[in-house]
Amino acid sequence: MELEIMLTGIGGQGVQLGAQVLAQAAALEGREVMYLGTYGGTMRGGNTDSTIVIADSAISTPPMVSKIGAALAMHHEFWRDIEGKLRPGASVVLNSTVFEREVDAEGVNIYQVPATEIATELGSPVSASMVLIAAYASLSGIVKLESLIQEMTQSLPSYRQQHVQLNERALRAGYQALDANLAPCWSQTEVAP
Repeated sequence: MELEIMLTGIGGQGVQLGAQVLAQAAALEGREVMYLGTYGGTMRGGNTDSTIVIADSAISTPPMVSKIGAALAMHHEFWRDIEGKLRPGASVVLNSTVFEREVDAEGVNIYQVPATEIATELGSPVSASMVLIAAYASLSGIVKLESLIQEMTQSLPSYRQQHVQLNERALRAGYQALDANLAPCWSQTEVAP
């Protein structure tokens, strides 16, 4: 089984870090993973997307995909390109604090998480991507919270280690933001140990 996940937003929202943490957490749990991040022409405010393909056996899909089974949207600005890739039944997790557009895709399941609001209340608005990926992890069962925390700690560069505790709190809050296994992506027999 393979699942294609896209994270999208604008530069500076932590999309690339969030995707890296989610991808590495899946690898830590024994999944096959491919990950590709793309950036617009500007560092902050331009489009930024990441595609992750997670599978329980060798991956046949390259990380440049035409269809996706899940989307995590930090911002609405560049959403239209992602929206057209959604498979019927896809899970869409929106950062409802800043996402200001209607999702115009039939047959998808939409979950709203006020990720920026939650992260701001925790004292770190830049940790919103951690809230969003953890909410999706809880919703889908794709990875465990402990794996996200471990990989976030290892993914932060040495000059950003002061953010470990805030990001951990954001991951924990995000994991509680949606009901666990509301939209499972793996059957119980397929879940890695």
